[in-house]
Amino acid sequence: MTTLFTPAAVRNAVELLASRSLIRLVTEIDDNGAIPPRRLGATLPDLSSHQLRRTTEAARAHGLVRTAPGAGLELTKSGSELADLYDAAARWGRRHAYPSPVCEFSNRIRHVLDLLTPSRAVESAGSFARRSAARLPSAEAEAGLARPRALLIQWLADNPQVTSLAYSEPVA
Repeated sequence: MTTLFTPAAVRNAVELLASRSLIRLVTEIDDNGAIPPRRLGATLPDLSSHQLRRTTEAARAHGLVRTAPGAGLELTKSGSELADLYDAAARWGRRHAYPSPVCEFSNRIRHVLDLLTPSRAVESAGSFARRSAARLPSAEAEAGLARPRALLIQWLADNPQVTSLAYSEPVA
């Protein structure tokens, strides 16, 4: 099956997926389980209440999280698969010291996702091109991007609703 994403659609999706607050929310739930609604602010104290509200609304709207009775905010199947994508991106970034040897987790993921953003329409996994080879440390590093790239392509194919809406990172 061939999936066609325009560059703008992929940029919209990656803008959402690379949101620092979304990365924090998804990885926190993935690492530690559901977050009771009243504990959200205490669990993610570096995010303002406005950022938390906008991020949870966007995550719900895109089917990444849901509220489970008695448990709180938990990941959906799509949210769990997104957490896997984040983990693969972070592992690649750490292994290749990208964008630098020491880097905050969500910033590392943002930079790796930026490498995976196409500069032209995408028709298949084989044509999903990254923006700039100049920023990569080696051919080995480029080859290592295959797994995060494949996860992103599959995730986008399974969640086409994420490519349709523009997203802006909530500010504090």
